[in-house]
Amino acid sequence: MSPPPGVKGKESGTARVLGSGASGIAELLVFHPVDTVAKRLMSNKAKVSFSALSPIIFRDYASASVGRKLVSLFPGLGYAAGYKVAQRIYKFGGQPWFHDLINQHFKQNFTNAFGERKGKLMMQATAGSLTGIGEVVLLPLDVLKIKRQVNPEAFRGRGVFRIFAEEGTALYRGWGWTMARNAPGSFALFGASAVTKDYVLGISDYSKATWTQNFIASIAGAVASITVAAPLDVVKTRIQNANFEQKVPGVVVIRDLIKNEGMSAFFKGLTPKILVVGPKLVFSYTLAQSLIPFFGQYV
Repeated sequence: MSPPPGVKGKESGTARVLGSGASGIAELLVFHPVDTVAKRLMSNKAKVSFSALSPIIFRDYASASVGRKLVSLFPGLGYAAGYKVAQRIYKFGGQPWFHDLINQHFKQNFTNAFGERKGKLMMQATAGSLTGIGEVVLLPLDVLKIKRQVNPEAFRGRGVFRIFAEEGTALYRGWGWTMARNAPGSFALFGASAVTKDYVLGISDYSKATWTQNFIASIAGAVASITVAAPLDVVKTRIQNANFEQKVPGVVVIRDLIKNEGMSAFFKGLTPKILVVGPKLVFSYTLAQSLIPFFGQYV
């Protein structure tokens, strides 16, 4: 992280870890059910109708009480907690770190290629893309989370340590598709956010953006990111939610998806994700930006 963890203040590494980690936990508790719904819709291969939504979303609890239905949307919470907290720490701390490296070593290259203003935006977007690519190291936690959400039978009573020992590199299945999804998705997230702040809101120093300005920029960036990454996200999810012993190539998933479900299937689950992506990112971003300087007073 940059600056080093020992430096106190709102930009200290320790404060960033604590602030972003806490925001990840809070985001998880609020939005995990929505993520489960989106994953189950993306994994559903049958035609979706209003009458079929309940069995698709709630599975065995489609006829249960409202309380049991709600609880059923929290499968794999332990894996999700590990993944979400690690992801937010990496995301909030990693992008500025990559940006610092680019700014230090390649700023002139970006300025010469795109100009002063656009070069600044491209550095933000490129740093985001590099962050997204590196996020593949967290893939095993994401795989376990998705399987618990949509295919709990794949666990067959095995614990997490046994799964790691037995499956090994199989937990990185779909890593290429994950990187292919994250690179343009994170590029769009940070790029669209920067463009909104610069061109729409007229902010030159992004760190001085108000809560409302961050709200607007976060929605623009998040919607752009989710939409750009949606097709590859569907492919990645289909690969990851299969049983551990099944090895389904991405090209086979794409072929079968187009043949059996049509091109629109690439955007399954997009609507619920877009409906919550604004509040979700605004919630986590605002909380992190509030907690980081708070913890910076003490660490």
